[in-house]
Amino acid sequence: MTIERFISQAVSSWMSAEGPNSDIVLSSRIRLARNLHDYKFPTVFTVEEAKDIVTNMAESLKYDERVSSLELLIMEELRPLDKRVLVEKHLISPMLAENSNYGAVFLSKDEDISVMVNEEDHIRIQCLTPGLQLKEALEKASGLDDTIESHIRYAFDEQNGYLTSCPTNVGTGMRASVMMHLPALIITQQMNRIIPAINQLGLVVRGIYGEGSEALGNIFQISNQITLGKSEEDIVNDLLGIVYQIIAQERSAREALVKTSNIQLEDKVYRSFGVLTNSRIIESKEAAQCLSDVRLGIDLGYISNISKTILNELMILTQPGFLQRYAGGPLRPNERDVRRATLIRERIKMENQNKEEN
Repeated sequence: MTIERFISQAVSSWMSAEGPNSDIVLSSRIRLARNLHDYKFPTVFTVEEAKDIVTNMAESLKYDERVSSLELLIMEELRPLDKRVLVEKHLISPMLAENSNYGAVFLSKDEDISVMVNEEDHIRIQCLTPGLQLKEALEKASGLDDTIESHIRYAFDEQNGYLTSCPTNVGTGMRASVMMHLPALIITQQMNRIIPAINQLGLVVRGIYGEGSEALGNIFQISNQITLGKSEEDIVNDLLGIVYQIIAQERSAREALVKTSNIQLEDKVYRSFGVLTNSRIIESKEAAQCLSDVRLGIDLGYISNISKTILNELMILTQPGFLQRYAGGPLRPNERDVRRATLIRERIKMENQNKEEN
């Protein structure tokens, strides 16, 4: 029953809450990479050592009330489709799901905390918050980090900081990131100029599922690249400074579009709403674009009878893993497109019926 708790619902509890600037920033995340002092790094350790690390973690933390409530899931005991759903919910990384050597994850009930074991590093602590709350996420991650470190000795060097499998993570071992919805900057073609400028500042822009993924639905993940030579607080403050500038530019672009192309923008929003509510076949890329248009329509006040929480839910429910799990097995791409269209129509129809009854 444990895995069912985490894959039965598309939206995690923490995602239902609205945070600061949540019209543009969907979520904030802090991830800390750590390794145990007495073990070889995951790139060279044996399966026996990997298993020992999971056992060591579970035994060391089970009596600590601050972390004992986290549920432990062993990757080798999960079905491939279940692991894919956990990736689609951002609870584990694709690497832990597909390539880990006896990997595991500790998950909180609200799914705002996950501690991946035996991914690229022995431990990867991840804390998520709604909206722009990087400092709150850092505080939560640091507290959990201190708790784990009080039971387990980390690989640490006085000069270089926390030692990690990849040299680009040495130092703080921290990646701070925000997930941003930037449709107006795409429509006005400003993202082509902004992305290179962000990269020059030591930050990186990625797609919705991180490295190598596509920016589906105009959603971008922006994070720090530099982990050495700065404190965690400085890294977060640097990222926040850039994010606030991007928020201002997105809002300015939205205002300009409303002033200069209001009817065209409204038409785009309602055409996408029509596609979502009437299609019988829809590919994931088109679904993500239409969900983005409708989200923008809600933010601009064009649409008021649907909540953004439903759009968050549909963004995850329409991913291949969720679709196949609800179908009870593998689906061919064209079968997924039919199921995706059906699911979106029925979910929006259910939302409208609930609102009429209330």
